[in-house]
Amino acid sequence: MQRAVFLDRDGTLIAEKNYLHRPEDVEIFPGAGAALRQLTEAGFKLFMVTNQSGIGRGYFTLADAERVNERISADFAPAGVRFEKIYIAPEAPEQPSRGRKPSPQFLFDARDEFGLDLAASFMVGDKLIDLECGWNAGVLKSILVRTGYGARVERDEAEKIQRAIVVDGLRETAEKILN
Repeated sequence: MQRAVFLDRDGTLIAEKNYLHRPEDVEIFPGAGAALRQLTEAGFKLFMVTNQSGIGRGYFTLADAERVNERISADFAPAGVRFEKIYIAPEAPEQPSRGRKPSPQFLFDARDEFGLDLAASFMVGDKLIDLECGWNAGVLKSILVRTGYGARVERDEAEKIQRAIVVDGLRETAEKILN
């Protein structure tokens, strides 16, 4: 059974930019590549799990989101980082959705497709729904990064995130997971 790290996209891997849909606007956080490479070298499989409600709201297309994800993958590749799979929930919050976080469905799908041990895996994100997705899937730990919306979530939802590990960013995430 493989271990995995599931990562939210906007505000976690890259700078939060409302309804990002242009590849040229992708801004990877400093040190993110090195941090994710450490996790890969330690045997973790990496997965991106992202809600992209801008698609369901008609702000941009699934093809736009896929181009952004291709850019992110290309930007991480020189650091030796590869995402096994990228899961996108394109629905708006009020639309029915199989995989929109906090649903754990994409983590279950990854478990089944890649032979993952969710109880030895981690979910990382900057929103409460990211943490809840991990908890709902039974991961070892959900980790809140203070990037993106994370600092505000830490301040405003302190009671709800007590079970989470809270760190500044992906460098500290890798340190917590590996120690």
